[in-house]
Amino acid sequence: MDANLKFFLKDSIRKMVDFSQTAQNRGLPPPPLQKPYPADAALLALPRPGEWAGIGDVSVARAIAERKSHRSFRREFLTLDELSFLLWATQGLRKAPGLAGGLRTVPSAGCRHAFETYLAIYLVRGLNPALYRYLPVEHALVETARMEHLDEEVALAAFNQGFVSRGAATFFWTAVPERMEWRYAEASYKVMALDAGHVCQNLYLACEAIGAGTCAVAAYDQEACDTLLGLDGETEFTLYLAPVGKV
Repeated sequence: MDANLKFFLKDSIRKMVDFSQTAQNRGLPPPPLQKPYPADAALLALPRPGEWAGIGDVSVARAIAERKSHRSFRREFLTLDELSFLLWATQGLRKAPGLAGGLRTVPSAGCRHAFETYLAIYLVRGLNPALYRYLPVEHALVETARMEHLDEEVALAAFNQGFVSRGAATFFWTAVPERMEWRYAEASYKVMALDAGHVCQNLYLACEAIGAGTCAVAAYDQEACDTLLGLDGETEFTLYLAPVGKV
């Protein structure tokens, strides 16, 4: 990159964002790093690391070499162990949460982890077809909604891309911008976009260990996806999605 352009970009960012006025630097507490769930919600505990069965021992080199986007899937169930592994690989905690947010399996700017993970489940053993949300702190699922023809609703929200709902599950990642804005103010949009790439690449690599595939999808109807997941589109909104199925 041209040196003058580099200076211009850095100077523009400095002028655009007054980091001295962020909520963090004003001494305000950070927002919670996981959305609350209803007190009476029934949580479905997931198998924890070390308890998984049927997870292949695939080297990082092989996973990187064989990773690719898949848009065709077999009509085959995922196991709960496999789903648990994929969720841990994409947003799981490696250390108990605290003010710093805990260490996860993916990097995030400032350890802010602005994402929530929702799942449209079609073919996972032990789970009813429905919408769920992943709770990283508890490593559990909470059901958020049931609807007829869930697969059709998901495909419709993705501009009728049928493959998006023909796997065993569809991952939806939503952004809660307040978490990132607490530290980075207006620069948050940039680092959230980078973080989304980290998460989805981990999904690609983890799929290689269970004989599954995925495909990153950023072409979707924003309003339809937000409505499907029950989001207001302002304090939380859909950012990325990816179907997963056996290949």
